[in-house]
Amino acid sequence: MAIIKSVRGFTPVIGENTFLADNATVIGDATIGRDCSIWFSAVVRGDVNKITIGDRVNIQDGAVIHTLYQRSVTEIGNDVSIGHNANVHGAKIEDKCLIGMGATVLDHAVVGTGSIVAANSLVLTGTVIEPGSVYAGVPARRVKGVTPEQVRDIIERTARDYMMYASWYKE
Repeated sequence: MAIIKSVRGFTPVIGENTFLADNATVIGDATIGRDCSIWFSAVVRGDVNKITIGDRVNIQDGAVIHTLYQRSVTEIGNDVSIGHNANVHGAKIEDKCLIGMGATVLDHAVVGTGSIVAANSLVLTGTVIEPGSVYAGVPARRVKGVTPEQVRDIIERTARDYMMYASWYKE
């Protein structure tokens, strides 16, 4: 059974039809929307500040969502995929984004709607990623030559696949 823990008077709020893997951890001031999936060994740690996660979000295996005490909050919009072992720390991820496997998005960064942060990329503190773009590298920079249709297809396919995978565990 998932670890759901109150801290400093804050108890996580978890939306309807959300799948929590057996060893997923959700702590403190964390709100998770409807139809989400928090996968194996993923941690949503709202012990030091607020974390808000929208609807139809998948946070994949080993990902960590956290904040800075009194200095940043984490906001994740709707229809977002956070890849395996990714870290989102005090950042804003707008709707319909994909944060690739092993990527790190740091405090006060904003990932614009419909964007992709490629696997193993590092989005530095305060970076603003334009909507509909792809960023890759260390530090992450905009990638040219990817069409908006390609970006949208990748994001939608990943979100759809994870909705299906979560359904397998609810049976």
